[in-house]
Amino acid sequence: MSDNVWGYRETSGRLEGADLTGYKVEAVDGSIGKVDKHSDEVDSSYLVVDTGPWIFGKEVLLPAGTVIRVDVDDQKIYVDQTKEQIKNAPEFDRQKHLGDADYHRQLGGYYGGPQGF
Repeated sequence: MSDNVWGYRETSGRLEGADLTGYKVEAVDGSIGKVDKHSDEVDSSYLVVDTGPWIFGKEVLLPAGTVIRVDVDDQKIYVDQTKEQIKNAPEFDRQKHLGDADYHRQLGGYYGGPQGF
């Protein structure tokens, strides 16, 4: 995990300004879905992943610090979490939680990073 759970690791290969929408997201133990939305805001970067049938069509919010590697050629993003860890994260509701500082603190704490947002 990076020092800041809400920032991309320098080693991730993340190209600033690149559109990650539609990239497949791979957990340690398999695919979890595709990027539906992402943010590159300093200290609040994240991915919203549409999990499709894996978690019955729900979305999950992943802090950018969970990203290990971005493969631009294959359009895949690899994260350092298992499917179970992601599934057990605090439930995400786009209408309620995007931009919600309390939710971001809770999620940051869950993923083991600084809880500030």
